[in-house]
Amino acid sequence: MDQKVFIFDTTLRDGEQVPGCKLNTKEKLELALKLEALGVDIIEAGFPISSPGDFESVTQISKHIKNATVCGLSRAVQKDIEVAGASLKYAARPRIHTGIGTSDYHIKAKFNATREEILQRAVQAVTWAKNFVDDVEFYAEDAGRTDNEYLAQVIEAVIRAGATVVNIPDTTGYCLPHQYGEKIAFLKNNVPNIDKAIISCHCHNDLGLATANSIAGAIAGARQIECTINGLGERAGNTSLEEVVMVLKQHKHLGLYTDINTPMLNPISREVSDVMRVPVQVNKAIVGANAFSHSSGIHQDGFLKDSLTYEIINPEEVGAEGSRIVLTARSGRSALAHRFHKLGYEFNRNDIDVLYESFLQVADRKKEIEEEDLHQLAKAYKPELAIA
Repeated sequence: MDQKVFIFDTTLRDGEQVPGCKLNTKEKLELALKLEALGVDIIEAGFPISSPGDFESVTQISKHIKNATVCGLSRAVQKDIEVAGASLKYAARPRIHTGIGTSDYHIKAKFNATREEILQRAVQAVTWAKNFVDDVEFYAEDAGRTDNEYLAQVIEAVIRAGATVVNIPDTTGYCLPHQYGEKIAFLKNNVPNIDKAIISCHCHNDLGLATANSIAGAIAGARQIECTINGLGERAGNTSLEEVVMVLKQHKHLGLYTDINTPMLNPISREVSDVMRVPVQVNKAIVGANAFSHSSGIHQDGFLKDSLTYEIINPEEVGAEGSRIVLTARSGRSALAHRFHKLGYEFNRNDIDVLYESFLQVADRKKEIEEEDLHQLAKAYKPELAIA
């Protein structure tokens, strides 16, 4: 039987950490409601102790979200956890997300501590959080560079203390997919009580591997993926929600699925881009402006014969406006004929052969041929056929 992968969206927390992307409470609440409609399982609404505004945002989101779990982030600090608990008191499904760095880099440089001290602090943080909520997620920051044996000890201890989700972040985006998958598999095989918690992937994109690592983690047994709309996040960003969702949807043989309403992906991508004032790169998978555009003649010819030759996703499936045949100097006759036909012209093959030579002269001067250019070409070729 297929197994569900829970989607944990942190656009409102990790995504908001992008410089210039600060959201006010109204903007956060509006996006949270859209994320709930999208089918996100967990919404990380903010870091309540970080500012009065963030506390208010988490509180308001808690009051309005009915189906999704609302999550507040904290450090392994008692005051953080108390404030997170207070911000979540109205939530139908509250979760506190607390944790601490577990790699030797963090233990020594960041905390000036020992492994034993960090283990104790991890357990204490979960114990404090359990006083406020039943659903506690523990993050082992920089787990990607944490020794596996020690990581397994920490995970076993926090589950014993009551953690319901254990987050294995590749905080620096360092891991290769096989390494991250092996880390998740190691925990599955070496933590005796791992069946009492959900393993979560939280991958960063410093080497462009966040989506690949998250999928490798899910294949190895993780059942929650932490991600953001458009892959927004610290530095090079987080795992992209739209990418992991569509990878799992396309590769049904993995036996994994999500509850995301995929036709909403492009609309919510545009909304997040507008509200956070961060353009989506044109070649971004799934939601980029060129994700379903074809400009090479070879690609266009194949696509026009059968869209499956060059498109593995139907644009409507992800809420895109449809495929585009873009005319450039690299385009072929079939694409030119297709575009003329869409404009209402009925040219035969001989007509297209003649028009194609004129088209190439214009295309060499311009980056892209627009509709007006096509009307001008048609008018110059056969004035009596011109319809515009």
